[in-house]
Amino acid sequence: MNLIIVESPAKAKTIKNFLGKDYEVIASKGHIRDLPKSRFGISIDEENHLVPAYSVAKENAATVKEINALAKKCDTIYIATDEDREGEAIGWHIAHAIKKDPQELPRIVFHEITKTAINHALENARKIDMDMVNAQQARRILDRVVGYKLSPLLSSKIQKGLSAGRVQSSTLKLVVDREREIKAFVPEEYWTIDTLFKKDIEATLTQHKQNKLSKLSITNKEEADAIVGSVKADSFVISKIETKERKSATPPPFMTSTLQQTASSKLGFTPKKTMMVAQALYEGVKTPSGTSGVITYMRTDSLNLAQEAVSAVRGVIESRFGEKYLPKEPKVYTKKAKGAQEAHEAIRPTMLQFTPEVAASFLKPDEIKLYRLIYERFMACQMNDALFEQQSIIFSGKENEYRASGRKLIFDGFYALTGAEDKDKLLPALKEGEKAEIQKVKQEQHFTEPPARYSEAALIKKLESEGIGRPSTYAPTIATLSNRTYVTIEKKQIIPTDMAFTVTEILEKHFPNIVDVSFTANMEEKLDEVADGHNDWQKLLSDFYFEFDEKVKEGKEKIVSLKVAKPLGRACPKCGEELLLRSGRFGEFIACSGFPKCKYTEQVEGEKEDGEKLNSESSNEICDKCGKEMVVKTGRNGPFLACSGYPDCKNTKSINVEEKVSETPCPECGGKISLKNSRRGPFWGCENYPKCTFISKFEPTTIKCKEKGCNGALARRTYRGKEVYECIKCKTRTPIEDIE
Repeated sequence: MNLIIVESPAKAKTIKNFLGKDYEVIASKGHIRDLPKSRFGISIDEENHLVPAYSVAKENAATVKEINALAKKCDTIYIATDEDREGEAIGWHIAHAIKKDPQELPRIVFHEITKTAINHALENARKIDMDMVNAQQARRILDRVVGYKLSPLLSSKIQKGLSAGRVQSSTLKLVVDREREIKAFVPEEYWTIDTLFKKDIEATLTQHKQNKLSKLSITNKEEADAIVGSVKADSFVISKIETKERKSATPPPFMTSTLQQTASSKLGFTPKKTMMVAQALYEGVKTPSGTSGVITYMRTDSLNLAQEAVSAVRGVIESRFGEKYLPKEPKVYTKKAKGAQEAHEAIRPTMLQFTPEVAASFLKPDEIKLYRLIYERFMACQMNDALFEQQSIIFSGKENEYRASGRKLIFDGFYALTGAEDKDKLLPALKEGEKAEIQKVKQEQHFTEPPARYSEAALIKKLESEGIGRPSTYAPTIATLSNRTYVTIEKKQIIPTDMAFTVTEILEKHFPNIVDVSFTANMEEKLDEVADGHNDWQKLLSDFYFEFDEKVKEGKEKIVSLKVAKPLGRACPKCGEELLLRSGRFGEFIACSGFPKCKYTEQVEGEKEDGEKLNSESSNEICDKCGKEMVVKTGRNGPFLACSGYPDCKNTKSINVEEKVSETPCPECGGKISLKNSRRGPFWGCENYPKCTFISKFEPTTIKCKEKGCNGALARRTYRGKEVYECIKCKTRTPIEDIE
């Protein structure tokens, strides 16, 4: 009898289906031995080595007992955990947990869970790679050192429940730095000259004798007026017509980061969801021939493809699309993510006969969406490039020069599978030397925009480019930041909270290495060297630990506490724990001592100059929900009314807003709109809410937006010191004089 030990129950079930009665397959369900949860679990020996004290957690004891019982009955025990550092270490821990020598147990690896792959792995067993195990041990100990020593320090100096991490904190700094850029951004004015030549040819002004043009070179209205005047007075001829062939290159196959990014932009999946769905596709789903894994391993930063898989897909391409869509030689993609470490394949389908059309009858809705993405990307990466005919026309005048560009798809290549995202933009047939007349010229004011906040996909791309973390850590790192309330995710934007700034500022001052991107990336490279056998893991740990430990001791003495934790002698109305007076970024507030399990908070009662408490100031209004008195409170955005029956009644109302009804009807339903208030300031809202959800910061007019496909209402407002009309829907701004 033989025993195969894998990580996941789903994977165990799939593999068991491939093998006969001579094999038992069992799952460890992830890590079964780790550093203890209740204590540091790391000691220093006489040689200044960091010695981990691994143990089997109570919740894993039954699994270990079950594996041990099976192991005693079996002649051969195969370690078949994932082929990466984490999987190698899990296999090593399993051997120790069942009291076996890790070097005596055969180790099998596979990139896909198919019958062929499993049989091939059994025929090519190897030993556990201790360099990979030590690289994982070094990572685990580094993360424990930073988390165990730094998190309590932050909790003691700022607020209970805070955490820090080697990858987590440097990732948070990226988010905070981007928000700092946004807040510090000063818009710059620039103008564009939009011109149509006859036959509706859109052209870009590329040269003006008195002005060296670039995107931001026309900086004020006077310059724009002068150039428009020059253009209108100029006479133009077609001085040059160019036609060139351009390729649109096939995309490479997916690796973890690009799969997460593409699934986010095309499917709206979060990175966490993408990995959960991919895990199911990898471990085994129903197919016409039984349960099988239908994609290769999904945690990879490699673009390698198995030769057999490439040969197979080339055959499918030729039979489905024809010889002209098939390159003469297979395409090889060698570019990897910075610091790529594993010898995996890229992510690809394992069975080409299991097409998305066939899969639709077997997979769940989210599974078929992701599977189609992976399947089509793999096929596309081995097809011919798409070819375009690139067209350029130069319009030359005495004072000015314009360029018009167009293109035409002449061979669709891989677009035959994926569809072309860019439409043809054809230019009319013209001849060099022909006169060209201006049909329309228009100047438009713009202002530079601040950098965009990171989306989850964009942050993953940044982490990958900087070499921070690895494929397995991208999604969990973002999830941790969100769970710790360091960031919120709204409309796909990652927004740092006030606490994120506070924590980052303290780490920047006292622990700069922990939030330094280059330091974190360099540590990843050193871990790669350990995995390759070129660096000593204990030296790596010692070099980091002793200096870091001294910094923590200094921090305990030097970091000024931001906490005010004065007991108030009142019980929390939610959980019964004592309420405390605390200090935060926006002043004092009342919070439950049971945080983070209980997140109850109150605002502190402020005082007016005569000493009267704002919270006790009567508003002469009665709560329309419970009948109790409404009182005045003060929040970040000024005073507002709140029910005195809080927290049983959480009714609030805005104050200090003059009642005003617009003469313009609601642009969406025709109802009356009036000026209202919220904690974020005044806004115009419809009387028919919630049936009609129209809101606008500015009062709309009856004038409609002229942008193609919009037709939204324009609102008159002041922008950057000038009067403009702004569309409530598409936000396009138009100078007042262009409308009136």
